[in-house]
Amino acid sequence: MKIKEIAIDTIKSFPDNATWEDVKERIEFVAGIRMALKELDEGKGIPHSQIEDESSSWIPK
Repeated sequence: MKIKEIAIDTIKSFPDNATWEDVKERIEFVAGIRMALKELDEGKGIPHSQIEDESSSWIPK
């Protein structure tokens, strides 16, 4: 699906009383998720074990 189609489908899903802020926030959210998935597909993600190691010092068990 092309970016324009995704944006149109996203906007169509809103109720009639949606605000510009609602639209802006949802578009930014969808764009962020799609960029993150693209990075993961390109092998740019951080391994789960590395996240566990790094976060263990600041997340109480």
